[in-house]
Amino acid sequence: MSNRGCGRAAEPAAANAGNAASPGCVKLTASRLRRPPPPSPTVPSESPFKSRGGAHRLVAACRYSIDGLRAAWRAEAAFRQELALCVVLAPIALWLPISALETLALLGVLVLLLVVELLNSALEAVVDRVGLERHDLSKRAKDLGSAAVMLVLLLAGTTWATVLWPLVARMLR
Repeated sequence: MSNRGCGRAAEPAAANAGNAASPGCVKLTASRLRRPPPPSPTVPSESPFKSRGGAHRLVAACRYSIDGLRAAWRAEAAFRQELALCVVLAPIALWLPISALETLALLGVLVLLLVVELLNSALEAVVDRVGLERHDLSKRAKDLGSAAVMLVLLLAGTTWATVLWPLVARMLR
C-alpha cells in the first residue's frame, strides 16, 4: 500500500506510532480507504413533515387519518364498495344471537378488510407516483396488494360462514 498522507499533518502523531516511514506519514489500511457516507440531506429530526410530539401530534395524526379516509372514499371504488358491505354487515353482526367473541370475529374481519384495502390503495398510489409506464416490478407490487385484499375477503367469507352456519342449521331443523 502507498502512504498517501506523507508530509501532511492531518493525522495526529499517535495514529502514526506503528508507522516506521516518517513522522508525518499515515499507513493506509482498508478501513482508512473507506469514506463515511455523506450526510443525508434530510435528517429525520429535521424533516418539516415530522411533528414535535405531545397533544399537537395526536391532533395532527387524527387529521391526517381523516384526510386518508376522505381520499380513499373519493378515489377508491373498491374502498367504497367494501365500506358499504361493512355498513350492512356490522349491524347484522351486532344483532345476531352469538357470543361476544363471535361478534368480535365478525366485526374484526370487516375492519381488517378495510385496513388491507387502505394499504393496497396506498401501495398503488406510491407505484403510480413513481411512474405510470408499465414495469414488471410495478405490476408485481400491485398484484401483491390485490392478493392481500383477496385473502382477507376469503378470510371474511370463511369467518362469517363459520359463525352463521350453526344459526342457519338450527333454523332449518
